[in-house]
Amino acid sequence: MSESYFAVGSRKNASARVWLIPGGSDRLVNDHTYEEYFGRADLVRNALKPLKVTGSLEQFGLKCKVRGGGLSAQADAVSLGTARALLIHNQDLRKPLKDAELLKRDPREHERMKYGLAKRRKRFQWTKR
Repeated sequence: MSESYFAVGSRKNASARVWLIPGGSDRLVNDHTYEEYFGRADLVRNALKPLKVTGSLEQFGLKCKVRGGGLSAQADAVSLGTARALLIHNQDLRKPLKDAELLKRDPREHERMKYGLAKRRKRFQWTKR
């Protein structure tokens, strides 16, 4: 088997380990196909975006192990891991990936719970009497 390229991506509490396999055709996440695992077309599209942007959708197979977070965060983690693995394979792909903002880790995290509030920002209903 030919050489594979490994990278890690993360988003919120989700982390993805991605192996990019040249010449492969299988795209698996936790031993399921992308469509089975994510279940929504927009999440599959988001996870495969780095391959579409670089025009290498047919050239690589992917194997991913994801854990933590929700499905949307996991799809973003897979996307970042795939973009980083593509860079390891070919540094010339940096410009299209950077222009599509696929090399940035989204820094947004959950807000902490505050005391005296119902949720993160929601307050309890005020009553005059």
